[in-house]
Formats: sequence, C-alpha cells, structure tokens
Amino acid sequence: MNGKALFAGLLALALTLVAPCAFAEDPPEPTHDMDSQAQKLSIPFPADWFLPDPKYPEPYDAQAQLDIYGAKHMNPTAYPPLMWGIRLYDWGAYTPRPTFLGVKNPIMSGLMIFGDLRFAAVDGTLGGGPSSQKKLAVRLNLEGDWQFTPTERIHALVRPLDAGGIATNYRFGSNVSGDKFTHEGNFGLKTFFFEGDLGAIRAGLTDEDNKQDRPFSFGRVPLFTQNGIWADNPMDGAELSIFTAQSSKRLDIPNYDLIVFAGLHHVASPALPASDTGAKLAGFAGFFDGFGGYTEYGYGYIRDSDNPDLSYHNVTAAYSKRWRGKFANSYRIIGNFGQKANGAAKTADGVLLLFESSLVRGTVTTLNTLTMVPYLNLFAGFKKPQPLVRAADTGGVLKNTGINFETDGMTAYPTLTASANDAYGGALGLEYLFKLDQQIVAELARYQPRGDNNPLGAQTGLGVRYQRPITHTWIVRADAMKGWRKDTNDIWGVRLELRRKF
Repeated sequence: MNGKALFAGLLALALTLVAPCAFAEDPPEPTHDMDSQAQKLSIPFPADWFLPDPKYPEPYDAQAQLDIYGAKHMNPTAYPPLMWGIRLYDWGAYTPRPTFLGVKNPIMSGLMIFGDLRFAAVDGTLGGGPSSQKKLAVRLNLEGDWQFTPTERIHALVRPLDAGGIATNYRFGSNVSGDKFTHEGNFGLKTFFFEGDLGAIRAGLTDEDNKQDRPFSFGRVPLFTQNGIWADNPMDGAELSIFTAQSSKRLDIPNYDLIVFAGLHHVASPALPASDTGAKLAGFAGFFDGFGGYTEYGYGYIRDSDNPDLSYHNVTAAYSKRWRGKFANSYRIIGNFGQKANGAAKTADGVLLLFESSLVRGTVTTLNTLTMVPYLNLFAGFKKPQPLVRAADTGGVLKNTGINFETDGMTAYPTLTASANDAYGGALGLEYLFKLDQQIVAELARYQPRGDNNPLGAQTGLGVRYQRPITHTWIVRADAMKGWRKDTNDIWGVRLELRRKF
C-alpha cells in the first residue's frame, strides 16, 4: 500500500468517527413536570419565613477546606489492651466474613477487654459523720465485650474492688478510730447480658431484607432511663423494644421508641430493704420527639414477694424543650402509689417534681454558647417519692440535681441529703467548659424539709469541681464542698481523683 492510499484510508476513518458527532443535534433542555395542585406564589416571600444566612466571622481559607480531606492523621486515643478479631478502631479491607447465620447477618467476631482504674485521696467528714478522716481508695471497672455479628454481642462488667458505693481503701488520720485497711468488692458480675436484634437475626435466617429493628437483651441487664433519675439498676431480667426509631405523620412525631422490661432478681429500690431479694419488676418506658420538644414516659410495678404490702406502682413523665433559643428546660414528675402499708410504714407513697434549666448564652457564632452554662435545678417532694429502681452505689434520686447531692461511689464523700421525702430545694450553679477540654463547676445548693414527717433540718451546701484530661488516657478531677446543717454537725470534704482509661 502506497502513502496516498494509506492517507486516504485514515482520512476516511476520521470522517467516519467524527462526522456523526459534528452533525449531532444538541440535547434538549432538561424539563420536569410540576404537580397541577402546586402553584407558584405571586408575592415575594415574607422576610421572616427563613432564617438568616450563616455568617462566617473568619475569612474564607481554601487550604483549610482542602485539609479536611488531605491533612488527616491518627489521633492518640485509648485502645483496649486486649483485642481479638475485629478491632475497635480498624483499618483496611476485611476478608470475606463467615455467613453460617445467613448472608444478611454476617459474622463480625471481636472480643475486647477494657475499662478504667480510679484512684482517690479524700479528707473530710466522710459519710456525713461528725469526725474527719482521710482515705486512699481505688476502684476498678473491668468490662468485656464479645461481638458476634454487627447486632449481637455478650457484655459483662465486674468491679472487684468496691461494693455498695465504698471502694477498697486505707483509712487514716481519724480522731475516733485508728488506721485501717478495708477490702471491698468481689468478682461477682455487675452485668452479664446478651444483646441482639430479632429483625437482623430473622433476616439472616430467612435471607429476606430486614424491614424492622427489634432489639432485645436478657441476663443481668442494666436498666437506665432519664439520665438515671427514674431507673439506674442492673437486674436479672430482659428488655425488648416494641417500637424502634418509628415515626407518625398523623401525630407529627418524627421519632419514637418504646421498650418493655421485666426483672426477676436483683431488683433494688430505696423503698425496699437492702436484704430483700424477692422483688419482681415489670414495666415499660419510651420517648418521642414532638410538640416542639422531647418527651419521656414510663410505668413500672414492683412486686415484693417477701412483704407484699411494700409492692407499689411507679409512673413518670418528662418534657424537655428549648425556649426562645435561650433557655433549655426539663420538667420531670415521678409518682408512687399502691402500697398497702399504713401511715409511716409506707416507703413509696408520694410525688416528686424536678425542674432543670440552663441558660444558653451568646449566639451560634460565639464560643461561649455551649461552654459558659449557668443552671438552676429545683425539686419538690411530697410524702415519700421514690425512683423505680436504683442500685445502692448510685446515690439518691437527687443525684442529678447538683454536685452537692452527688456521691462519688468510692469514698462516702459527704453530700447533702439526696432523697426528696417531704422536702424541697435546688441548686444554682455555673459550669465553664473552656474550649471543651476541661470543666469547672461552682454551685450553691439548698435542702429544706417540709412538714412534720421529715425529721431532718435545713441544709445548705457550697461545692466546686474541676476536671480535665492530662493525656489521652488519664483524667484528673478535684472536688471540694462545705455543708451547713441545722440541728446536726456540719460536713465538709476535699478530694483528688486520677482516672486511667484503658
């Protein structure tokens, strides 16, 4: 083939490939159909229909935006000391997973052992007694988590160095008794439960897509609701979610949950004797977003087989809302009824009202919006209101009202009376979180008895707290408090705590 023939052939090929593109028609303009019921407004939008556009006080930094994707690095963090199988912070691609529970519920097995170790040094009138004493205490929270699939696992917690809110300690400097070493706790399981999802298990067994989550757990399960105010107790029993992340268009509720629970053993309540192990529990608890806020509710019935007269019903409701973008408020009520014991013998018979409020300062562009938080928490108890269940080492029902009512769960650090039996009061405080890397709290609290059924005198407490991480695994915390109590001895305490996460 000569050069002319080759050139003619290449030209013909080029025309064949390019010509169709050269003479192709432009694509039509994109269009869309609009529903006939939709109408364009003929008037301008009112100015108050939409929030203002965001304002960025700092000049735009293009390199900072690119660094979001290109300047990533590993951050130091606490890793579990023992990990087998799937790791907590993993990387890379997984090998194909076993599917003997079904393709739609693959095995993702991983075992982790982790926890924290707390050391505390304290001086004061510990436990509210008249004499001062010093203590060195240590508490270990040791947890194990064995995950089978993304939704099924076994979890366990042991606390071998504490019991009943008192940790293993060495007491010295007492002007009443001599120095003494006390070992508390044992290797008994605080929690030990299986947790799973019936929807995911069914999907694996039937090879059908999971259309509804149904979480459940059984064993020694922790029951914890309303930040631990209404319920905070590990018990032998079971929990089942009836509704999980559901919504209701008709009621304008974007999200709601409902669980049912039952406890057969280790049901602890301040209304029952500590030695009473025959109590049973059944009830439900739930929440929903709607009506401009967040609502929680619950009902439980405790049946005491050792003393049926102490059996009682417990109901609760709570509503949280931010008002005018400035005040974050929560309103809670707990009521007990149904005990058959007469007069003073009733241990759960009354109503507790709780009010929690904090001031949101500044604007969304200022740092102190969420770091400088003044708060006011109030309570009023009528007769003998009790939470549903509460373990002995979790403190009283007023634990969340303020730091002057909060136990440390280690040393019997002094507090104001944390029950609300025929009493009212509250806490006024200021919390500052700096740049979200440390915390300082200063608080003034009051406990005022009401009526003749409360033999305690009035109490006033002043407390401060400071804590911050000193490394990615160590946290330091310091507390101090002074309590003035009418008709009895005043209380005071100072403590320093180091916590090691692992």
